[in-house]
Amino acid sequence: MTKKDELIRRCVEQLERMAGDNSVPKNIRRTASEVRLEILDSSKDLSMRSATAISMLEEIGSDPNMPLQTRTRIWEIVSQLETVSVD
Repeated sequence: MTKKDELIRRCVEQLERMAGDNSVPKNIRRTASEVRLEILDSSKDLSMRSATAISMLEEIGSDPNMPLQTRTRIWEIVSQLETVSVD
Protein backbone atom coordinates (compact mmCIF):
# COMPACT_ATOMS: atom_id res chain seq x y z
CA MET A 1 0.00 0.00 0.00
CA THR A 2 1.43 3.35 -1.01
CA LYS A 3 1.75 6.33 1.30
CA LYS A 4 -1.13 8.09 -0.48
CA ASP A 5 -3.37 5.03 -0.19
CA GLU A 6 -2.67 4.82 3.53
CA LEU A 7 -3.40 8.52 3.95
CA ILE A 8 -6.70 8.21 2.08
CA ARG A 9 -7.65 5.16 4.17
CA ARG A 10 -7.05 7.11 7.40
CA CYS A 11 -9.09 10.07 6.14
CA VAL A 12 -11.96 7.78 5.15
CA GLU A 13 -11.89 6.10 8.58
CA GLN A 14 -12.02 9.48 10.33
CA LEU A 15 -14.92 10.59 8.15
CA GLU A 16 -16.79 7.34 8.87
CA ARG A 17 -16.37 7.89 12.62
CA MET A 18 -17.57 11.48 12.26
CA ALA A 19 -20.59 10.42 10.19
CA GLY A 20 -21.56 7.87 12.83
CA ASP A 21 -21.08 10.17 15.84
CA ASN A 22 -24.45 11.28 17.20
CA SER A 23 -22.85 14.19 19.06
CA VAL A 24 -22.07 15.78 15.68
CA PRO A 25 -24.87 17.85 14.09
CA LYS A 26 -26.79 16.08 11.34
CA ASN A 27 -25.71 18.42 8.52
CA ILE A 28 -22.05 17.83 9.36
CA ARG A 29 -22.53 14.04 9.53
CA ARG A 30 -24.21 14.16 6.12
CA THR A 31 -21.36 16.21 4.64
CA ALA A 32 -18.80 13.83 6.17
CA SER A 33 -20.56 10.95 4.39
CA GLU A 34 -20.59 12.89 1.11
CA VAL A 35 -16.90 13.73 1.44
CA ARG A 36 -16.09 10.07 2.13
CA LEU A 37 -17.93 9.05 -1.04
CA GLU A 38 -16.11 11.75 -3.02
CA ILE A 39 -12.72 10.52 -1.81
CA LEU A 40 -13.58 6.92 -2.71
CA ASP A 41 -14.85 7.79 -6.22
CA SER A 42 -12.17 6.08 -8.31
CA SER A 43 -13.58 7.44 -11.58
CA LYS A 44 -11.82 10.75 -10.84
CA ASP A 45 -8.16 11.62 -10.42
CA LEU A 46 -6.94 11.45 -6.81
CA SER A 47 -5.81 15.07 -6.74
CA MET A 48 -9.22 16.19 -8.02
CA ARG A 49 -11.02 14.09 -5.39
CA SER A 50 -8.80 15.56 -2.68
CA ALA A 51 -9.37 19.13 -3.84
CA THR A 52 -13.14 18.63 -3.95
CA ALA A 53 -13.13 17.02 -0.51
CA ILE A 54 -11.05 19.88 0.90
CA SER A 55 -13.52 22.40 -0.52
CA MET A 56 -16.47 20.56 1.00
CA LEU A 57 -14.79 20.29 4.40
CA GLU A 58 -13.74 23.94 4.43
CA GLU A 59 -17.33 24.89 3.72
CA ILE A 60 -18.62 23.16 6.87
CA GLY A 61 -15.53 24.04 8.92
CA SER A 62 -16.99 27.39 9.89
CA ASP A 63 -20.34 26.02 11.13
CA PRO A 64 -20.98 27.65 14.54
CA ASN A 65 -22.89 24.58 15.79
CA MET A 66 -19.93 22.29 15.33
CA PRO A 67 -18.39 20.75 18.45
CA LEU A 68 -14.78 21.81 18.96
CA GLN A 69 -13.38 18.27 18.69
CA THR A 70 -15.19 17.79 15.37
CA ARG A 71 -13.79 21.03 14.01
CA THR A 72 -10.31 19.86 15.00
CA ARG A 73 -10.85 16.52 13.22
CA ILE A 74 -12.04 18.31 10.08
CA TRP A 75 -8.93 20.51 9.95
CA GLU A 76 -6.74 17.45 10.52
CA ILE A 77 -8.39 15.71 7.56
CA VAL A 78 -8.02 18.84 5.43
CA SER A 79 -4.31 19.01 6.29
CA GLN A 80 -3.83 15.38 5.31
CA LEU A 81 -5.73 15.81 2.04
CA GLU A 82 -3.71 18.89 1.16
CA THR A 83 -0.57 16.75 1.04
CA VAL A 84 -2.29 14.41 -1.45
CA SER A 85 -3.44 17.18 -3.77
CA VAL A 86 0.03 18.78 -3.87
CA ASP A 87 1.93 15.62 -4.89
